[in-house]
Amino acid sequence: MTTAKDIMHSGARWIPAHETLDRAAQLMREHNVGALPVSADGDSDRMVGIITDRDIVVGCVAKGHDPSKVTAGDLAQGTPRWIEAEADVDAVLEEMQTHRIRRLPVVENKKLVGMISEADLAQHLTEEQIAGWAEKVYSRS
Repeated sequence: MTTAKDIMHSGARWIPAHETLDRAAQLMREHNVGALPVSADGDSDRMVGIITDRDIVVGCVAKGHDPSKVTAGDLAQGTPRWIEAEADVDAVLEEMQTHRIRRLPVVENKKLVGMISEADLAQHLTEEQIAGWAEKVYSRS
C-alpha cells in the first residue's frame, strides 16, 4: 500500500502566524516551495492555516498592502487540512478532492513531516488517478 509518506516531499517547514509575508516569500524562495503551513504563535505543532505564493500576490500585493506589515496569520484563512503519514493514497486523493486543495501537509505523531503537492502526485500516481484528481479539484462545479 502506497502511503502519504511515500509520495510526500519531506522537509516541509512551518511559518509562525506572527511572521510577515515578505519573510514567508523569502522562505518559499529559499526552500523552492509554493506554500507554507502556518503555525499558531508559540506553538509550532498547531496548524492554523496555509499560505501560498498566490495568496501573497493576490491577497496582499495586488490589494496594495505592504507584505512587510501583513502577517501569515492575517492571510491564513479557512479550516486547515492535513493527512496522517500512514494514510493510503486513496485517502490523500479524497482529502484533496473533497476540499479542492492542491497542497496537503503530512503529519506524523502530530508533527509536520512533509507536504504533498501536484508535482508529488504526478510523480507517483497513474495517469488515470491524476486525471480523476484534476477533474475534481479544478472543475467549476
